[in-house]
Amino acid sequence: MATSDATASASAPLNGRERRKVLAGTMVGTTIEWYDFFIYAQAAGLVLAPLFLEPMAQSNPGLAQILSFATIGISFLFRPLGAIVAGHLGDKIGRKKVLVATLVMMGIATCLIGLLPTYAQIGIAAPVLLIALRILQGFSAGGEWGGAALMSVEHAPVNKRGFFGAYPQIGVPCGMILATFVVWLITVIIGQDAFLAWGWRIPFLLSFLLIIIGHLIRKSVEESPVFELMQKRRAESSAPLGTLFRNNTREVVLSALIFLANNAAGYLVIAFLATYASTALGMERGPVLLATTLASFGWLVSTLYGGWVSDRWGRVRTFQIGYVLLAVWAVPMWFMVDTGNVLMYFAGVFVFCLTLGLSYGPQSALYAEMFPAEIRYSGVSIGYALGAILGGAFAPMIAQMLLENTGVSWSIGVYMIVAAAISFVGVSLVKEKMGVDLHVDDDKVEEAA
Repeated sequence: MATSDATASASAPLNGRERRKVLAGTMVGTTIEWYDFFIYAQAAGLVLAPLFLEPMAQSNPGLAQILSFATIGISFLFRPLGAIVAGHLGDKIGRKKVLVATLVMMGIATCLIGLLPTYAQIGIAAPVLLIALRILQGFSAGGEWGGAALMSVEHAPVNKRGFFGAYPQIGVPCGMILATFVVWLITVIIGQDAFLAWGWRIPFLLSFLLIIIGHLIRKSVEESPVFELMQKRRAESSAPLGTLFRNNTREVVLSALIFLANNAAGYLVIAFLATYASTALGMERGPVLLATTLASFGWLVSTLYGGWVSDRWGRVRTFQIGYVLLAVWAVPMWFMVDTGNVLMYFAGVFVFCLTLGLSYGPQSALYAEMFPAEIRYSGVSIGYALGAILGGAFAPMIAQMLLENTGVSWSIGVYMIVAAAISFVGVSLVKEKMGVDLHVDDDKVEEAA
C-alpha cells in the first residue's frame, strides 16, 4: 500500500504554483550557472590573451588567441569528472542538493577569476591560477545540466516532457544573452580601453549577486518525485555508476554523439563569432556584441519551440530536422558575416541560432527517456559532458586554426557540416521512447517493499 501511494505521488500532476516553481528553478539556476561559464568564453575571445598570456600576445598574437580559446576547452576535460561525481550523488542523495552545490561552486570560481592578478603583476602564476579556476568551473558545469534537466522532465506531465525539458535548455541562450549584454553594456559605459584594463572584471564579480538569487530560487523547489519514489526502495543499487556502464554504455556513447554538433555550433556563437567580426573583419566591437546578444534570442525562442514540437513530432525527428537545417546554413552564414555589415552579421547569426533550437530544446526529454531512473542522473550528465568535449570544448580553437590555415571563413562551415552529420547519425540510432514511464519500475518497488 505504501508503495502504491508513493507511485501515485510521484505520478501526480503538479498544481500551477508548483509547476511554475520547478520551471523557474531550473531555468533561472541554469541561466546563472551558464552566465558564469559564458562570461569566461567572452573574455577568452576579447581580453584574456593580452592580460594572461602577455609575452606570447606580443610576439605571436594569433597563437596567443588560439591558446586563449584552448583554455575554454581545458575546463571541458573536467566536466565528465563533475558529471560522474554529481551524477552519483544526484542518484543517491537527490537532484536538488546537488543542483544547489554546483551553483555555489560555479559562482565562487567565477568571482575569483574576477579578482585574479594579471601576468604583468605575478608572472606565470597568473595563467596557472586562471586555469585552476577554469577547471573548477568545468567540474561544476559537469554536474549542473543533468540535475536541472531531470528536475524539469521528471516533474512534467507525460505529454509535455519536451516542453518542460526545454526550460533548463533555454537557460543556456539566456545565460549567453545575459553575459554578452553585460559585456556590451560595460564596454559602452566605460569605453573599450577601460574595459580591457579593468572593466572586464565587473561581469565576473557580478556573479556573486546572481548566486544569491539562484540559490534562493533553487532551495524553494521540491525534490524530483521520481527520486522520492526511488528512496522508497530498500534495495536501491549501491553503485549506480557501475550499473550505468555495465548496462547502458551504448546510450552514453550515443548521447555524447547527439550533442556534438549542437555544442560545437553553440560555442562558435558564444566565443568565436564576435571576436572574429571585431578582430579579423575590423567591425566595431560594441555593435557586434549587441548584434550577437539580439541574435541569441533566436536560440532562446527556437529552443522553446523545439521542446514543444518534440511532444508532437517525437524527439528523434525533431533532432534530425534541426541538424539538417544547421548543415544547410553552416556555410552561407559566413558569407553574410564577411560582408562586415552589422545588419548582415545579425541576420546570419540569427538564422544560425534558429537552427540550434530544434536540436537543443528536446534534449532533456530525449536523454531522460534513454536511461532508467536509478542511473538517469549519471547517464544524462556523463553523456552530456562527453558530448561537450567532442563538440564545444575546442570548437573556437579549431575555428581559429582553420581560419589561420585556410584563410577562408567558410571552411569553419564545412567543419560544422561534418559535425552535424555525425550527430544526425547518432540520433538516428536512438529508438524513439516518447511517453515511456520515467518512474521506478513497479515490480522492483514491490520486491524492495
